[in-house]
Amino acid sequence: MRPIGRVRSVLAARADAPRQADEGAPPAELLLDPEYAAAAADLRPGMRIVILTWFDRADRTTQAVHPRGDRERPPTGVFATRSPDRPNPIGLHEVTVTAVAGTTITVDGLEALNGTPILDIKPVLDAVADR
Repeated sequence: MRPIGRVRSVLAARADAPRQADEGAPPAELLLDPEYAAAAADLRPGMRIVILTWFDRADRTTQAVHPRGDRERPPTGVFATRSPDRPNPIGLHEVTVTAVAGTTITVDGLEALNGTPILDIKPVLDAVADR
């Protein structure tokens, strides 16, 4: 597996990141490697896409977490949570494209940290009627 680009975001540390995009995640840019220009050519503002990222700063040894980080709640297995800490920490983010400039794709709220590797981009199925 090889990243196709990296996230550019104001989020620099895990402590700064919201747990979900709908909790105030800032806009971000997807900086795709130039060799993927043809793959990104049909992305347009308003499109809904799913971004797969590799949470390279996640704890891969974690198998259970306290939901929402609340130590008052009993631990839950990570496969039943959206925690970035897990054996293979792949992030799954549904966002809206707000701007496209070559291989720089601006999206609405994204909870990934600055520098996070991007693995793939896929359109949201109900947003692609003719494909």
